[in-house]
Amino acid sequence: MRKISILLSFILLSMLSAGAMKTPTRLGVFGVGYDVYWKQFDGLEADILKKMSVFREMLPQDVEVYEFGLIDNPQKAYEAAVKMQEANLDLLFCDMLTYATSGTFGAIVRNVKCPIVLVVLQPDKALDYTRANTYAQLYNDDICSLPEFIAAAKRLGGKSPDIIIGTLYDNPEAKEEIARYCRIATAVHDLKYARFGHIGHSLNSMLDMNFDPTMITYGFGSHIHSFEPWQLVDCYKRNTDKEIRERKKEILDFFDTPDPVSDPITTKITDADLTNAAAISVALDRFVEENALDGLAYYYEGEKDSDQQVVMSNLAVGNSLLTARHIPMCGESDVKTLCALMIMDRLGIGGSFAEFHPIDFNGGFILVGHDGPHNISIAEGKPVLRSLKKYHGKPGSGAGVEFKIKEGPITILSINSTADGKFKFVVAEGESVAGPIPPTGNTNTRGFFGNDICAFLKDWASEGPTHHFALGIGHHAEEIAKVAEYLGQECVIVKTR
Repeated sequence: MRKISILLSFILLSMLSAGAMKTPTRLGVFGVGYDVYWKQFDGLEADILKKMSVFREMLPQDVEVYEFGLIDNPQKAYEAAVKMQEANLDLLFCDMLTYATSGTFGAIVRNVKCPIVLVVLQPDKALDYTRANTYAQLYNDDICSLPEFIAAAKRLGGKSPDIIIGTLYDNPEAKEEIARYCRIATAVHDLKYARFGHIGHSLNSMLDMNFDPTMITYGFGSHIHSFEPWQLVDCYKRNTDKEIRERKKEILDFFDTPDPVSDPITTKITDADLTNAAAISVALDRFVEENALDGLAYYYEGEKDSDQQVVMSNLAVGNSLLTARHIPMCGESDVKTLCALMIMDRLGIGGSFAEFHPIDFNGGFILVGHDGPHNISIAEGKPVLRSLKKYHGKPGSGAGVEFKIKEGPITILSINSTADGKFKFVVAEGESVAGPIPPTGNTNTRGFFGNDICAFLKDWASEGPTHHFALGIGHHAEEIAKVAEYLGQECVIVKTR
């Protein structure tokens, strides 16, 4: 426990500085009712406002909530729509408190350009039919105007709003659904306002990796700031011996450092490689903080044995620590997968840099992983640190991070560019299954994607994903599809067979 707490302390301290530029997600809340009722049924307005306060308490604490009160006639809707537009909301909840005419909704759905979720949370699980009356019916009439609202939204040229239906009390499923929409809104918000760094160029000849920074801003809202390798090297040269010693201790407290097994290019981590990894990790933290970055994609080889080559080829340990601290990193200059990693992180499912490795035809699964960076926050067991005599396919040598992600449900997400310059999300769900992985100093997870791995891989590849993807825990394809929808992007979920 002590080793885990040391890393958590390190992560929390780092988040205070590296994540300081993050702006909160902006959620809006309003309730709807019918003003004619208030004079007819004394106390009904007060009772349904209490219902709205219960819903308000279900929203997370780390978001900014704008409350627009009870809208019970069209005039109030027009007035509220102006305020909602000014608030620049990421998501708007409409609390269906009792029957309401769609005039209380028309101006809002027509003019407010953010996703809207209609929330139908009935206070009583059923009417007490022996004592039922009109007051009790209206108090529980949350569902009554739902079809009217959706019909109005479609007639006004908009999309059908999303819907949550359940009970107001003792309903963990409804609470989780509300939280899920808040996470989706956060993923969209943080991607929209992200400041990503980029160093170098796509690894030569990887045509699927190439990207257009302007199209990233157009499609997602993110800004790409290009840096020169010497700027990271400068941070490296400003390291102190004390910073490096402390980072070495933090790394050794968290990572296992076993003897080599079967791969001749691996050795037990050397002090030189550990020192270098620690120094570059400290430099990377400084670089991210000084430039207020929310993530970084990179690839640069540099002159042989130069400081640029040493730094740019030894980022795996520092990048893995940063990715676990909600600052995603991507090698091989893969900005599109960087966006995928941020989406997964903000959905709370991790997000580790991965690609397909060899198929196990005996076990019916495929290895998924990469040589870094990785998200060690979703590791199964203790991650391993090895020295690598060479980085296959790339220059340099040094420390490598090895682990597999937690066993259980997994989701993979690739984002690629289409021929017409748009983006396409390709998503699939599978399982991380138990068993050994190659001791190569890289991540590898046993990915099971249905009973016919060959059929799945054909279906996946046929959708035109990049060869890299983000790998997260849990089954979250529908949430990712909703993120894509809110961003106005195409999404395909590849089913397993």
